Amino acid sequence: MKKVIKTIALFSLPLFVACGGGSKEPVNEAPTTVNLVYPTQNLLCIDNSIKFDWSDATDANGDNISYKVEISKNRELTNIAKTQIVTTSQVTIALEKGEAYYWRVTAVDNKEKQGEPSSVFAFYTKAEGESNIAPFTAEIVKPTDESTVEGTTVTLEWKGADSNTGDTLTYDVYFGEDVIPTTLKAEGKSTTSVEVIVESGKTYYWKVNTIDNAGAKSIGQIWSFTVK
Repeated sequence: MKKVIKTIALFSLPLFVACGGGSKEPVNEAPTTVNLVYPTQNLLCIDNSIKFDWSDATDANGDNISYKVEISKNRELTNIAKTQIVTTSQVTIALEKGEAYYWRVTAVDNKEKQGEPSSVFAFYTKAEGESNIAPFTAEIVKPTDESTVEGTTVTLEWKGADSNTGDTLTYDVYFGEDVIPTTLKAEGKSTTSVEVIVESGKTYYWKVNTIDNAGAKSIGQIWSFTVK
């Protein structure tokens, strides 16, 4: 009788182990980042009804993908003019005339997992009879916003652009320890960088206003960095 019981126990154990082991759910990965196709960077759009176009995203889990299109009136995308969710990589949206816009697209899977947002592109919708258009707001290069840096000097660098490609741009750079910088570090600067002296342990704020040769000005966003 004892032999029979042992045999049953031996054959029962593997079955118990097999039943106890379960397969894990696959990790839900975010969709890939898309590339913006149209409107291209710094484009002057004659028509204010615009067909936005971008590359298709892919999803490692094979999930269905939708796209969140954000169109803003400022480069940091805090003043959103339009947000639209679509399932294809194109959509036509009507906007106001005579406005500078900034747009990006984020892919989202059907489990609401978002990919990394695309780059931000600027464009302008020309108004009827408009001859001169204000430049786009400056785009930060370095140091990146809210970053930490080392050293006693820092090179502030940015990009400028204008949909009037023939315009000449100059820059007024404000820099200091005030959250809203009012100290003019450089005025009418034709290049896109300036070197500043800094101290360890301090946080600095800066912005760049962009002016075209007709006097039209775009007020820049305020950026900051901390010195280690």
